[in-house]
Amino acid sequence: MAKLPQDYDSVMARKQEVMKAAIGIDYSRFESGSMAFDYERMMRETGYSLEEMQKIQRSVNVGDTPILELKNLTALARACAPEGKGARIFIKDEAANPSGSFKARRAANAVYHAKKLGYKGVIAATSGNYGAAVASQAAIAGLECIIVQECYDSKGVGQPEIIEKARKCEALGAEVVQLTVGPELFYKFILLLEETGYFNASLYTPFGIAGVETLGYEISMQFREKYGKDPDAVVCTNAGGGNLTGTARGLIKAGAVDTTVIGASIDLSGLHMASDKAFNLKSCTTGHTGFGVPYAVDPDHSDVPRSAARPLRYMDRYVTITQGDVFYITECLATLEGLEKGPAGNTSLAAAFSIAQEMPRDAMIVVQETEYTGAGKHVQPQLSFARENGIEVRLGDPRDEVPGKSVIIPEHPSLIKAKDMDLDRQKRSLIRGNLRKYTMNPTEEDYKFLAEETKKDVEWVKQAVSEIKASL
Repeated sequence: MAKLPQDYDSVMARKQEVMKAAIGIDYSRFESGSMAFDYERMMRETGYSLEEMQKIQRSVNVGDTPILELKNLTALARACAPEGKGARIFIKDEAANPSGSFKARRAANAVYHAKKLGYKGVIAATSGNYGAAVASQAAIAGLECIIVQECYDSKGVGQPEIIEKARKCEALGAEVVQLTVGPELFYKFILLLEETGYFNASLYTPFGIAGVETLGYEISMQFREKYGKDPDAVVCTNAGGGNLTGTARGLIKAGAVDTTVIGASIDLSGLHMASDKAFNLKSCTTGHTGFGVPYAVDPDHSDVPRSAARPLRYMDRYVTITQGDVFYITECLATLEGLEKGPAGNTSLAAAFSIAQEMPRDAMIVVQETEYTGAGKHVQPQLSFARENGIEVRLGDPRDEVPGKSVIIPEHPSLIKAKDMDLDRQKRSLIRGNLRKYTMNPTEEDYKFLAEETKKDVEWVKQAVSEIKASL
C-alpha cells in the first residue's frame, strides 16, 4: 500500500476519517442535516450510565474523594465581607485520585472504553493534568500511551508547570512527544493516530465527559449525607468546558437542580494562546479565558467532530479572577489550612473566596476540584519564570493587572474580587458562529437546538438571531 502524503494540508484533509477511526463514534448519526444535532442522544448511546461509570472508576481507585471544609479560609472571607455575609467554603479534594486530579475520572472511562473496543494503545493531546491521568489509567489497563504536549515556544523555552506535567506522564510510563506552540500540535496528533491505530482518548468524547458526572453526583450525595442539603453553589474552573459540563450533569442526575453552577477562569484577555510570542507571557497553563471563552462559544473546534463539553448549556454564572488572585489564594490555602494544592483548582477557590462574601453565612459554596502539586506547580517557580519573561511582579491591587505585562499580588485579601462576564454576550457569540458555519436561515429544530445550547428559551434565540442577522 502506498504511503499517504504527510504534508500538513494532506493530513488535515484526512482528519475527520482519522478521528472517526480512532474513536469509534459515527457522529453523523446524531446530525439533523442543518446545524442541530441530538446531544442527549449522543451522550446516551455512546456514553455510559452513572452506575456503569461509578463501577469502572471504583475498580481503578478513582472517585469517592473527600469533601473538606475550609474553616480558616471561611473566617478570612467573613472578615472581608459585609455583616451577615460569608458562606462556608468547601473543596472536593480531587488530588486524592491516582494521578492527582479530577481528570482521572475522564481517563478511567476513556481507557476502559479503548480496551473494551480492542485498541492496543491510547493517545491524548494535552499540556496538562489529563496527560498524567491517561498515562496512569493506561498503565493500570496495560495499554500503550502517547501524550502529545504543546510544551515550548520557538526558542525551546517551556513553562515550569508544563515541564512538571511531562515528567509526571513519563514517570507513569507514557511516551511524551513535546512540541512547540501552534498548529504543529494537532497535525502531529492526527498523524500519530493514523500511524499507530491507537484510540483517541480525547477530553471531549461523550464517555470522557460522562466520567466527570460522578464528581457532580458525589458532591450532592456527600452534602446531603453530612449536611442534609445540596450545596448552594458549585464553582468549576473553566477551560475546555468538560469540567463544568460533567459536574453540572452529575448534579442534575442527583436532582440538585437548585445548586448554582459557576464557571471561573483567570482573565488573560489580550493574550492569544496560539501565539508563540504570548505562550510564555501567561503564568498559568489552563483554567484561563484563552481556553474558557473560545471553547464556550465554539465547543466543536476540538479534536472530535462534536464535542460533549458544552458549558453554556449548564453555566448559571461565569466569573474571572486574576493571576495574582490565584497566587495569593494558593498561599492562603497552604498557610491557613495546611493544604498545598496546584493552581487549577485554586482558580475556582479564588473565585469562591470572593463569591462567598456575597452569600449569607449559612450558605455553602464548594470548589469542585483540587489538583496535585509538584516542583513546577509551586508559586515561586511560576513567579520566577514570569520575571524571566519580563513580567512585572509586585504587590498592589489585582484590578490593575495587565495580562502579559504584570502579575499583581493582592496587598490585602479584600482586594480579591471575582468579575462577572456577560453570559448573554457569549451566548449570542455562539449563535453567530452557528449561523455563519451552518445556515443563516435556521429551522424550528435549529432554534430548539440553539435554545438548549444557550440555556435560553426559543423566543430569546429567535430575537438574538434576528438582531445578529441585521448586524451582518
